[in-house]
Parts: sequence; structure tokens; C-alpha cells
Amino acid sequence: MMIGVQVTVCVSIVAVLVTSVASLYSKSDDVVELTPSNFNQKVINGDELWLVEFYAPWCGHCKSLAPEWKKAATALKGVVKIGAVDADEHKSLGGQFGVRGFPTIKIFGANKNSPSDYNGARNAQGIVDSAMSTLKSMVSSRLSGGSGGGKKSGGGKKAGDPKDVVTLTDSNFEELVIKGKDPWMVEFYAPWCGHCKNLEPHWASAASELKGKVKLGALDATVHTVMAGRYQVKGFPTIKFFPAGSNGDAEEYDGGRTSSDIVSWANEKAAANLPPPEVVQIVSESTVTENCEGKQLCVVSILPHILDCQSKCRNAYVKTLKAMGEKFKKHQWGWIWAEAGAQMELEEGLGIGGFGYPAMAAVNIRKKKYSLLKGAFSENGINEFLRDLSFGKGASAPLKSAELPKVVKTEKWDGKDGVLEVEEDIDLSDVELDDKDEL
Repeated sequence: MMIGVQVTVCVSIVAVLVTSVASLYSKSDDVVELTPSNFNQKVINGDELWLVEFYAPWCGHCKSLAPEWKKAATALKGVVKIGAVDADEHKSLGGQFGVRGFPTIKIFGANKNSPSDYNGARNAQGIVDSAMSTLKSMVSSRLSGGSGGGKKSGGGKKAGDPKDVVTLTDSNFEELVIKGKDPWMVEFYAPWCGHCKNLEPHWASAASELKGKVKLGALDATVHTVMAGRYQVKGFPTIKFFPAGSNGDAEEYDGGRTSSDIVSWANEKAAANLPPPEVVQIVSESTVTENCEGKQLCVVSILPHILDCQSKCRNAYVKTLKAMGEKFKKHQWGWIWAEAGAQMELEEGLGIGGFGYPAMAAVNIRKKKYSLLKGAFSENGINEFLRDLSFGKGASAPLKSAELPKVVKTEKWDGKDGVLEVEEDIDLSDVELDDKDEL
């Protein structure tokens, strides 16, 4: 009996030891354990952004990462999903996603069937920062009309033309990128790099979609080592962003590796470097056409009459509009204004005037709808109003016609104070009046 008990105890101890080695994560952790039986359901077919670690229980680096991975999972709970696959046990999953070493971290974002590699810091803060950056890119893509979801392969985009990617070298880099007037995204790659090959079709697709906004280039860093050394390229692929007029100053790309991720990130950076929109007085039909046609929103302000609000007052309102234009410039909306009473059809068509002046309406010409500012005509009031509209919130009403109401031609404000017209005095000295008997 004693021998049997000893054997049983030994077997139990061994079982516990094996279990403790077999998995770095437990059910009490916020890290989701993924297997071939639940991976597709949870990750591939889900709408959430996932960061997945492929690990081996015996891997020293994986053991070092585990507490940071758990900490990141707790911080991102309810926001981004954090998972882990024992790729030593579930080799099919590791093979499916090209895992060749441990730990390997993959980001399953807009295109779940083509995840991007995580190349950030291996601590909780780095993991959280990367997750939030990718999440922001996905949300921006959805907001701008992209799928941003996880079920459509490639985000529903057509294949790009490789010719849209500019081949960069040590000899043309300075002329095209450093001295050029366009914003650039440059991939430093190696021909033998597997991740670079996976990125290639996404890079071409993004280059085609971003044509006219941001230029995309590629430089073989194994051949053109001068520029690779100048920008401290130590791994492949390395992507850097060069704002227009940066004179060679570069910013690290920290987005995802799908075409939609790249496009969303580039659009946001390009918009941040755009000059603020002009706030233009409505003086003719062309004012509306030039500043509002093709824009998602046209922000129409009606400012008080110059006699009710002199130049200092009016300039203060215009300054507020310019500040808001700067803040929301990435949306590339149109900004126009008119003096109260100068464009009555426009005021009536947008329901402006009932709340006094100044007043504002944001018009979505494509949807034939408009929304009125009900709060204060101030930076805070306008900011709240436009912020809600940018997220698809806020009440709206249909336009009475398919287009904005007609505007009339008016004189442009000269920037001066208003002056009351003085009525000409009538000289009555020469007027003869009939004499009448006094009663």
C-alpha cells in the first residue's frame, strides 16, 4: 500500500510540473488561450482587433514576455483582444501564419487573413501603444469609408500597380525625398526578407490609393547603404515617413502592415501637415462651388451685420472659425461665411436666423442634409458641434432642394468698420409757403 501511495504522489507531482510548463497562461489571466478549435471563431471571424503571441513553453524569451503580455491584456481589456497560442503544441496554427521563432507576435487587424508582424517593444507599454495606434488606424479607415473590419480579405481593395511605388537609390533619394515638395513614405527593404515580400502587394496597393496625396517609395537597403545608414536602418522592412518640406527629417511608421492600415496612417499624417482651410466670405455662386463642392461637409456661418458687430467683433468671429478650421483640417471641409441679411435665401434654406446671429450650419451636400449649431458660437461650442458630426452624431434635417439655396452676388467686406449712411439735409430756405390766416 505504501508503495502504491508513493507512486500515486509521484505521478501527481509530475502531472503538476508538466501542466505548469505546458502553458504560460491560465484562465485567471486576461490573455485568451487560442487553439485550432477556437482560433477562427474568435480571431478570424471576429470584428475585434487582436494581438496574438505564438509561444513555446520552454522558450526563455517567452517566459520573460509573459508578465508583460498579461499586464498589457489587463490594460486593454474591453478595448483590444490579447491572445496566446502554444505554437509548440499547435504547430498547425504556427505554420499557417509563418511562425519560425518564439515568441512571434501577430496583429490581426483590418485583414484577418493577412496579419502584420508586431515589431515594437516587448514590454506592456510598447504593446499597448502599438495596439492603440493600430486601433486608431482601423477606426479612421472605417470613418473615411474603408471597411476597417476583420472579415473582408484585403479590405475590399483592388490590387495596386507596382509601378506606383517609386524605386529609390542613394543617387536619387536626396533629390526626390529630401528636397522634394511631397510627403513620402519610404520602405527600406532587403530582397531576401520574407516580411518584405509579404508587405510588397500591400505597399503597391497603398501606393496606388495614395497617388496624388503621399508618395510611396522603396529602397533596397542591402545595395544603397548610404541612405540606409543615414536613417539607422537595422531591420527589414523599416518604414519611415518624410513630411513635405521636412528637409530630410523622418518619422518612424508605427501602423499595421496591410494596405488599409498604411493608407489610413498616411492620410492622417498628410492631413496633419496640411495648411488650415481658408474661411471665405460668400460673394458669389463660385464661392460656394469652389469651397464646398466635393467636400464631406461645408460649414456655413452667418455673422452679424457690420453695423451690429464692427470690424474688431467680426474679426474675432473669423479668428474663431479659422481656429476650428485648423483643428478639423484633416477632414478637409469647406468653410464659408456671409453677413446677416446678405444671403436671405441661404439663411431661409438652412433655417438660420431663428436663433440670432452669429449662426452656423454644417451641410452634407452629398446626403442633402444639414445640421444647425444650437450651442454657443465659441471655440468650445463649435468644437462640440463639429466633433459630434465627425462621429456621425447630431440631429440633421433634409435640404429643401437637391442643392444649397442660391446665393446672390455681393461686395467683399473691406475689413473696415460699418458706417451709417447720412441722409442729405434738405435746404428749405428757398421754398415759398402760402400765407394762411391764423385762426
